[in-house]
Amino acid sequence: MSALEKSMHLGRLPSRPPLPGSGGSQSGAKMRMGPGRKRDFSPVSWSQYFESMEDVEVENETGKDISFANVYKSGSEGPVLLLLHGGGHSALSWAVFTAAIISRVQCRIVALDLRGHGDVNREHSQLFFFSLCRDVGNVVEAMYGDLPPPIMLIGHSMGGAIAVHTASCNLVPSLLGLCMIDVVEGTAMDALNSMQNFLRGRPKTFKSLENAIEWSVKSGQIRNLESARVSMVGQVKQCEGITSPEGSKSIVEGIIEEEEEDEEGSESVNKRKKEDDMETKKDHPYTWRIELAKTEKYWDGWFRGLSNLFLSCPIPKLLLLAGKCVLAQATITKYYRLGKFQMQVLPQCGHAVHEDAPDKVAEAVATFLIRHRFAEPIGGFQCVFPGC
Repeated sequence: MSALEKSMHLGRLPSRPPLPGSGGSQSGAKMRMGPGRKRDFSPVSWSQYFESMEDVEVENETGKDISFANVYKSGSEGPVLLLLHGGGHSALSWAVFTAAIISRVQCRIVALDLRGHGDVNREHSQLFFFSLCRDVGNVVEAMYGDLPPPIMLIGHSMGGAIAVHTASCNLVPSLLGLCMIDVVEGTAMDALNSMQNFLRGRPKTFKSLENAIEWSVKSGQIRNLESARVSMVGQVKQCEGITSPEGSKSIVEGIIEEEEEDEEGSESVNKRKKEDDMETKKDHPYTWRIELAKTEKYWDGWFRGLSNLFLSCPIPKLLLLAGKCVLAQATITKYYRLGKFQMQVLPQCGHAVHEDAPDKVAEAVATFLIRHRFAEPIGGFQCVFPGC
């Protein structure tokens, strides 16, 4: 792997959490707001961006009805843009993009929490790509029956991979277009090697929602404060008896020291452990909704073979990337040059492209829709044609 490819896929990962005592600043001046000005990290409701939210009942593998929670919707006419979020994120990551795209073209938005994410009442014990794809197809069938409207699948990172697998399996019969955001097989597979290190570097708990939102912005996970204020609500949840790393360490050491003591000593350790748990829950009441580190066994299945699947889908395709105009795989580069799909590179964005630059992503998607005559422009929107 060349140095250029390595720098590209490492650049896709969010920045490391700020070091203690650094104040969380990102290279100084960029994050400073001036004297007397304070940034607002308070959470914002989904209702400021979506028109409605509903639960959709679908059948699971055994034929039992389950609730697929939090399907967010906007718009009443035009094609449906079915939005699939990345790993660890939720449907709320599309909130600001939704407001931007709805103001540019006539379309309908459906953004759903994938299983194990957001408020979906399904644990992440089954995150195989075929299970996630089946969920998407089941939601479409539950919402629209046998005659679904024209649908374009748009997915970010893991969601982009699931969008391609869903399209390849023909699980959405009325599919008219496909969009992947910041996911290419080569760079994705390379980035997996350093993903566990990144996850270990994140905070395990947060003192408040505001604290989580502040971390997401100052660490570079989400570079757009407006999006972070609504998106992070779907990434973290209230703790259920979780302990901080310091608490866990002290408990383990305590048990080792007391091993040779009598039962009285064991009771003392258990009491101290409960006290530590309660104290941690009190001081750090929020943690991540999904433990991404435990999903590692599914990662290879999400991304391996993705390029060929993407290229084989017989529908108009769009690839949006962050960073430099470089593709890490010869096959997909070749077919881009042959005009087999449309690509646009959005500079000065992190991995969460649609959150960092929602207006630019909305312009690219709107232009794609209008170019293929899938949707009509509104509000005097003028197409902006891409260039690398």
